[in-house]
Amino acid sequence: MSRVHTLKVIAETLNQSNDLREMLQSVLEKLLEVTDLSTGWIFLTNEEPIYAFVADVNLPPALSWDEKKPMCEGSCWCLDKVWDGRLQKAVNIINCKRIEDAIDYEWGDTKGITHHATVPLIAGGEKFGLLNVAEPGKNEFTEDELDLLQSVSFQIGTAIKRTKLYEAQQTKAEQYSKLDEISRAIWKMNDLHLLPQHTVNHIGKTFNLDSLALLMKEEHALALRSVFREGQTTSIHKHYRISSDGKLDTTLRQPELQKDLGAFGLNLDDEAILLPLLIGEEWIGCLICSWDESHTPPIDADVLKALGDHVSLVLEKARLFERSRELALIEERNRLARDLHDSVNQKLFSLSLTARGLREYIKKMPQDETLEDSLAEIQSLSQEVVGEMRTMIWQLKPAGLEEGVIDSLKKYGESLGLTVHERIEGVGNIPRLVEETMWRVGQEALNNVHKHARIDEVYLCLQRRRKDILLQIIDYGCGFTVPASESEQQWSFGLSSMKERTEIMGGKMLVESVRNKGTTVTVQFRITDERGENNGD
Repeated sequence: MSRVHTLKVIAETLNQSNDLREMLQSVLEKLLEVTDLSTGWIFLTNEEPIYAFVADVNLPPALSWDEKKPMCEGSCWCLDKVWDGRLQKAVNIINCKRIEDAIDYEWGDTKGITHHATVPLIAGGEKFGLLNVAEPGKNEFTEDELDLLQSVSFQIGTAIKRTKLYEAQQTKAEQYSKLDEISRAIWKMNDLHLLPQHTVNHIGKTFNLDSLALLMKEEHALALRSVFREGQTTSIHKHYRISSDGKLDTTLRQPELQKDLGAFGLNLDDEAILLPLLIGEEWIGCLICSWDESHTPPIDADVLKALGDHVSLVLEKARLFERSRELALIEERNRLARDLHDSVNQKLFSLSLTARGLREYIKKMPQDETLEDSLAEIQSLSQEVVGEMRTMIWQLKPAGLEEGVIDSLKKYGESLGLTVHERIEGVGNIPRLVEETMWRVGQEALNNVHKHARIDEVYLCLQRRRKDILLQIIDYGCGFTVPASESEQQWSFGLSSMKERTEIMGGKMLVESVRNKGTTVTVQFRITDERGENNGD
């Protein structure tokens, strides 16, 4: 068969499939048919020592035993020459290591094959693998035969490159489809507390990642919010300081954060991929991911960038929604406080005055103890409700928080009729959200003292311990028994709410109480800025 016809037949065979292994198997069979050779095999190569045995025809028993184990394991002289750059064109291989090993170790019959020709599969300067062909009793290939094999190898190399580009485009299209699926799932979420876990769960499972972590900038620190690891998603809320230069990459290099990420299989110095989350030029967090490259193809760079853009927009949308809801809630509280003060509170006060006036009036009339007792009870209840209403108004609208959390809590405690003793030790500025959390938790703690402690004195202590801010509310009242283990605790709604508020902001709350000796509520927050100042978003 002429050279031109051979190349035409090979070209037609290569154009019949876009499946790489199927294409290589077909072209190897056709090549042996048109060249009257009996045996051949193809390796695809990666970086040393990675290769794949992808096609073969008529392997002798010595090379095909145990599911072709001799061809799938170990290196050989052909592969070594590809990896070190010595194999640039079709050549005769005088000695084949795999055949020699088959003879030395008596793996079976070689069917008379002692030598083969080997040809690098090259296209556009890229090396994709090796084509080997052999014939029993054939010790050498002529220059014309090697020249033909070289031309065929260029055809095969070009087809491999085309197929890889096609597969890459197909993979990219599939990944964009997955990205669309993720975007639809997370875009409709507005809860900033649930969104991190929801996001990493969808990304991790959709892209079959080994590990994935989401970190978000929160006021004064970088917070590790959620981790996906081996198919399971865990919600976390651990804070780390932001580096003095404010850059994400240097912030991620701090040892404590590196250690925590390493525990989840995420090592930035190894194979983990860092994906900054940006709004404009400002970073608001990052995704860090890794995958088992032996099973999962890496996510395309363009898809990764698009993924980061989608997650950034979803997080920012959730932040804005949370902020708008917070502002709406504040406005509604202010409106309700005004209405209660201007309407209900004034009417209750009028009711108290009316009851008092009636009591004075009936003193001039014949005695009616039932009527007088009823008016006294009305006056007492109305005065009590007025006091509770003032407390509710204060809760809705905590005027004076700008003066500091201790001053605000002291005024609130005094509005409850408590005698408040305060102490402040070495505290600088406190981040806004932390201060608001302390205010709400302290407010609930003072309510508990007022309602349950059977004492009218309370002690407030705000102090700085290195990088920690602590608020303590202490009373020496009746106390209660705190269960020994947290799993046994059946706290009231108020205590549960205090604990939840604290932990959402990355803090810790401890309740210590002894019957007839009193109760201490401690809330603690890590302030990562050295000056104790708020870094902002």
